[in-house]
Amino acid sequence: MTDHLQDVPLDASLFRGVVEVEHTPRGVQPHRLPAWARRQLPDPQLLMAQAQPSGVRLVFRTAATTIEVEAFPTRVAYVGAPPRPLGVYELIVDGVPTARGSVDGGVVLTIDMTTGGRDVSAGEPGTLTFGGLPGTDKTVELWLPHNEMTELVALRADAPVSAVPAGDRPVWLHHGSSISHGSNALTPTGTWPAIASAAAGVDLINLGFSGSALLDPATARTMRDLRADVISVKIGINLVNADLMRLRGFTAAMHGFLDTIRDGHPDTPLLLISPILCPIHEDTPGPGRPDPATLGTDAVKFMAVGDPADVAWGKLTLRVIREQMRQIVEARRQDDPNLHYLDGSELYGEDDAVVHPLPDALHPDAETHVLMGERFAKLALIPGGLLARRG
Repeated sequence: MTDHLQDVPLDASLFRGVVEVEHTPRGVQPHRLPAWARRQLPDPQLLMAQAQPSGVRLVFRTAATTIEVEAFPTRVAYVGAPPRPLGVYELIVDGVPTARGSVDGGVVLTIDMTTGGRDVSAGEPGTLTFGGLPGTDKTVELWLPHNEMTELVALRADAPVSAVPAGDRPVWLHHGSSISHGSNALTPTGTWPAIASAAAGVDLINLGFSGSALLDPATARTMRDLRADVISVKIGINLVNADLMRLRGFTAAMHGFLDTIRDGHPDTPLLLISPILCPIHEDTPGPGRPDPATLGTDAVKFMAVGDPADVAWGKLTLRVIREQMRQIVEARRQDDPNLHYLDGSELYGEDDAVVHPLPDALHPDAETHVLMGERFAKLALIPGGLLARRG
C-alpha cells in the first residue's frame, strides 16, 4: 500500500453492471447472478462464469492523482492449452481510456477439458496502482477483468471518492454465451457488448456466461427482476455444443424463457439473437469437444462430434436453431410487437469468416469482437435500430 493513500469503502453504490455484491472475509465479490440463483444452479462452470465480472466496473468521482486496487484473482488454465494472459483492469477517465494493468497473485484454477477435473493452487492478493492522474475532479471508471474471478480486497485513493448516480442513460440488459462473455477479447472494454454499449451510449449489464447460455429459468427470473430499458438474448451455441436438448424441448424452453422476462418487462424492447456463424456446428450437432490432435499445441481447436443424421430425430444444429428462433419470434409478435429477431450471421457470417476465421473454431478473435460490437450498435441500439423500435 502506498503510504499517502486512504481506503475507500467498497460500497455497492460504486458498482455498475453487477447483480449482487457479496461481502466476504477477504473483501467483496461481485456476482452476475443473485445468491438464490447460485444456490439453485451449483454448476461449477456457471458459478465460475458469473463470478468473472464481464461488464462490471466501479464508477466514481474523485480528484485523486493515484488510485490503487488490491484484489485476489482466480485465474483459469486448461490442461493441454497455452497459458492465458493475466486479466486486465482498465481505467477510463472522463470517458477516455487512460491506463490498464494486471494484478499479480491470486490462485490458478486448472481445468482438464477432457475429464472435467479441477485443481486449485495457493496464492495471495496482489496490488495494482494507477498514478499520474489529473488532480481535477473527474469521473473514473475502473473496469474489472472480464475473464477471471475477481475478489476485491481494497480500493485506495489520495483524495475523497464519491459514487456517481446512475443518471438517465438507458440500461441495456444482455444475456449470451462465452462470445458475449468476451472469450478471446483482450480487455474488458474490448468485448463486443462493451464496444456496442460505448458506441450507443447505454449502460451495460452483461449476463454473458461462458458455456452457460442454456435457457436456465433462474437466469430468466434474474433478468425479469433487473432494471432494463432494452433487453437482448443471444442463444444457441451452448445448447448445441453441450448437446443439452432436442428441438421439442428447445422450443418450449425458449418460449418459457421469454415468458418469464415478459413477466417483469411486458413492453420493453426485447431482441432475440440467433447464433453467429460457427462452421463446425452449422450442420453437425453436438456435443462439442476439444480436438485431441490440438491439445498440447499453441492452437487448441474445438470440433463437433455429433451425427448430422440425428437432426431428423430432433438434434439441434445452428441452422436448425436459427430457423426455429425466427419462427418463435414471428409467432409471438402477433401479441408482442416489441419483440424482435436478429439473425446472428448479420454480426458474423460467411464473408467475415474468410477474413476473420475463428481461431479455435468456436470463438471470435479480438478484432471480430470490435466488428460485432460496432455492427450490433448500428443494427440494434442506436436510433433506428431494432431495440429503438416500439410497437
